[in-house]
Amino acid sequence: MKRISIVYSDCYLDHETGSHVENPGRIKAIQRALTTAPWSDQLDWIQPRRASVDEIAMIHDRDYIEYIRRSCETARGITYLNPDTAISPDSYEVALQAAGGVFEGIDRVVSDSAAGFFALVRPPGHHAEANEALGFCIFNNIAIGAKYAQLTHGLKKVFILDWDVHHGNGTQHSLYEDPTVFFASFHQYPYYPGTGGMTEMGKDKGLGFTMNFPMRARSTDDDYMLLMEECVFPAIKKFQPDLLLISAGFDAHRDDPLGAILLTESCYGAMLECAREAAGDACKVGIVLEGGYNYDSLASCSSKVVGVFTGEDHHGYAAVAKSPGSQALELVRFHQERHPILRRS
Repeated sequence: MKRISIVYSDCYLDHETGSHVENPGRIKAIQRALTTAPWSDQLDWIQPRRASVDEIAMIHDRDYIEYIRRSCETARGITYLNPDTAISPDSYEVALQAAGGVFEGIDRVVSDSAAGFFALVRPPGHHAEANEALGFCIFNNIAIGAKYAQLTHGLKKVFILDWDVHHGNGTQHSLYEDPTVFFASFHQYPYYPGTGGMTEMGKDKGLGFTMNFPMRARSTDDDYMLLMEECVFPAIKKFQPDLLLISAGFDAHRDDPLGAILLTESCYGAMLECAREAAGDACKVGIVLEGGYNYDSLASCSSKVVGVFTGEDHHGYAAVAKSPGSQALELVRFHQERHPILRRS
């Protein structure tokens, strides 16, 4: 049986943020949960590597990369790039290791030495724009990872599913004109950062390769799973990706302090199960940590999705009773009628 790669290093604790909600305690809580899980003997804990400037520049402007390097080098303790993104002297090097951690996970699944990977990295990445740090994020780990998989391993198509409670604006904007990377996002709306309307579907050659589900506060498992089955599942099936990457924020959990979505741990496992089935056995799969700020729910949700990889957790997503609200039904109708990938024969 293939093992599961967990990418982790204590260097991720060196991105010091003080009393900020995005702090080292987050990944320590996940680490504790995974090391004590009943299937922990199936996990291979692997070290990240340092991404190069050239690799970061697959997504980010070189002037911006240098700005981050200088800002961290000259930082005296904890400081802020903007009102919500903290850095400390080691943050630049840690951010390079975060992107490089995704690379290591991709290397393992592409070589067939792992059945899947979970990149337990920080700082998170999906808000980072090509030339701007935003929303606790410095470099866009998952977008850089997608291009790394294509340029280094020759994979043709990558599907990114982002279920963080906040829209992955940086990922969308970096890949908006790219028909080789499909970006699908669930997120509370209206909410930070304010992007991700349902009509945002890509641009030029990338038109039809972005799909957004702007969810109302208090949306539930039933709402998310209806959209997974009716929209995301067929989109993945038709796109036929070589690599499925999950931008896994767990802040849409009902106990998270930053969001107002009411998901349970089981929903995260069911979403992963649904996406993996749609992608097929030949598709490589990896999870990249984004948000999640309640230590207990962050740990339990992470355990659920890794449990799906190990085969220990079966959620039977297709058998889940669904009683969605009106907004979820409206989003299904909208995308089935308007989104190019769902209208194609």
